[in-house]
This record gives sequence, structure tokens and C-alpha cells, in this order.
Amino acid sequence: MGRAGGCGGRRTPARQRVGRAHTRGELELREHTALAVVSVGVPTDNRLRFGLTPWEGAADGGGPPAHFIGQVELAERLGFHSFWLPESHFVAQSYPAPLLLLAAAAVRTRCLRLGTTSYLLPVRHPLHVAEEVGVLDQLSGGRVILGVGRGFRRTLFEAFDVPPSEKRDRFEAALEVILRAWRGEPVIGDPDGESASGRPPVRVTPPPQQQPHPPIWVAAFGPKALAQAGRLNLPYLASPLEPLAQLVENYALHREALPRDARDVALPVPVIRTLFVSHDQSCLERVRTALEEQAQALSQQATGVLRRAGDAALDEWALVGEPEELVDGIERYREAIGLTHLIARVQVPGATPDELTRSVHLLAELAGRL
Repeated sequence: MGRAGGCGGRRTPARQRVGRAHTRGELELREHTALAVVSVGVPTDNRLRFGLTPWEGAADGGGPPAHFIGQVELAERLGFHSFWLPESHFVAQSYPAPLLLLAAAAVRTRCLRLGTTSYLLPVRHPLHVAEEVGVLDQLSGGRVILGVGRGFRRTLFEAFDVPPSEKRDRFEAALEVILRAWRGEPVIGDPDGESASGRPPVRVTPPPQQQPHPPIWVAAFGPKALAQAGRLNLPYLASPLEPLAQLVENYALHREALPRDARDVALPVPVIRTLFVSHDQSCLERVRTALEEQAQALSQQATGVLRRAGDAALDEWALVGEPEELVDGIERYREAIGLTHLIARVQVPGATPDELTRSVHLLAELAGRL
């Protein structure tokens, strides 16, 4: 069986370039230059990098931690490129501390990349982020991919006492503090991005093993978030909910927002998609029906982008079928948007634990062909 882009596909990342930090006034009063981060991790061999998210249990008691560790170990044995965790709070099956779980994964694996799909910067002190991600990158031997996001649930911002209207400014200001800290610069970090006069600057240690820092991808919903990611010259990590036609538009918006001198530099094109593969037609039909019901429920409860995603046809945001059907579906994404990294959301309704595990094994076989 071919490798899924795992240990055999890892490379020592090239150095990334980062620009100077901006004051809060610059963030608010003018459209400023990008952070000039040159992303790493763009495949040069035209092979798709295939990652997984958890498919059984959760961090809040929905499943014991042993389930998570077992899944990570299986992902590495099967040759997957990466394993990813979201961040979520105050909902069923929350993942409130993804870095803790990824630290556990780091000591049980050798070469599997370890990623966050949306580490929420607006609700964290940037110096904590710089330190904790630096420790995780050292612990893992330089295997971290940091997917960052802003968050969207009002309950999240209320609980952490963050005005929702400030989330984008806080996100950007935090990111600049983190990058400066990782460059070894003395920094004064404040959660709202303001300089704290009278406080001595500090230097963060340890630095990440990947220099000057781990790859940073931005989870984004909507034109404002896409424009921010592009202006900062950071790859856009597409969600599992938006249909392919919307992703084509999103990547065009993201590219338009890139600094002009960076538009010829290849960035990773990562997408999270719901994937399930089986040879059993009755199982496939059961999963399709359950996913459609799940999407309808989402559409009724959500607004804006999420509601439109829930209204889309199943085949536009999920790939469910026999192996050859999935190969064809994945090729559609490669042709339409230049997909480089596919993060499989493999926990689907309607499937038994054994069916989910078999699907993961079949996905590993497919990944070796892509």
C-alpha cells in the first residue's frame, strides 16, 4: 500500500520571512502591509498530503483519551501525513485544550504532523500561545502546523470577556506579538494588542524547533476573514461546510487580497472535508441520509455562511462513496482549487465504530494513489 504522505513525505521546512509588528493605531486607521509570512509545506512532488481528524470519542467524556491516542497511533501506522484537532468550548464533545492532547500525541508518534484546525487567538494571551506552541513544537521534533482562527459563537466571547467586535483586531495583534516573540525579539504582549507602558519587555523561550516558526494557516469564514488572511500572506484553511463552488470563490478572494509581490509564491491549499468510504451500498446510503439530516438541522439553526452551507447538496461539501468515487471527487478539488492538503473529517453520523475504522483504512489506501 502506498504511503499517505506521512513519514516518507516530510521535509525540513524552508525559512519563513516575517515583517515588523504594527501598533494598534495602525491596525485600526490604515490598511497596512502584510506580516510577510512565507508559508512552508507546499508539496513539490504533486502528491496530496492527507490528514485526519478524530473519529471516535471526544475530550469531554464522549470517549476516553485512550481512544484519541489509539487513533493517532493508527494514523501514523497507516502513513497519514497529519492529525488535526479543532478547538471548541461549552458544547457537547468539546475540545477546549487541543495543545494538551497534541502533546500526548507527540510522545506516542514519530513523524505524524500535528495540527490545530482553528486555535482561537482572540481569547488567549499571545505570550501564552507563543510559549505553549513553542514547547509543543520542541516536544514533537518540529511537527506542528498551527491553524488559527477567530471564533464565531457569542457565548465564547462572553465567557472569555472579549467584545465580539474586537475579534479581528485582537487576532491580528496577537499574531504579530507571537511572531515577534518567535523571532527572539523583546515583546510586551497585551491581550487586546495594546502596548503596556511601564512594563519591561520579555523574551519568549523556548523558540519553536521549526525556524523561524511553524507553518501558520488561517481558518476563515466570509469575505472579511478571507481578506485578512490574504493581506497577512497566510494560507486559508477551508472549512468542512462550504460547498466546492463557494471554495472556488473564496480562494479567488483570498488571492486578490495577497500582497502583490507574494502572488507568484505558491501557498498551501488545505481543505477540511467530510469523507467516508465503503464497499457496502447499504452503509453508504445510511451515512448519506444521516449527513443530509444533519445538514438540514444546521441550516435551520444557522445564519449567513453556515446556513448556505447547510442548504447545499451533499456532494458539494462531502465525499461519500466507494473508493473510485472518492478518487474522482478528490480530483475535482485538485482541478478546481489546486488542493494540496486534504484534512478528512471522518466522524460521520449513521456509521458504526467498525465501519468508521474500515473507512479510515480505505482512505489510507486511496491516499497512497493521490
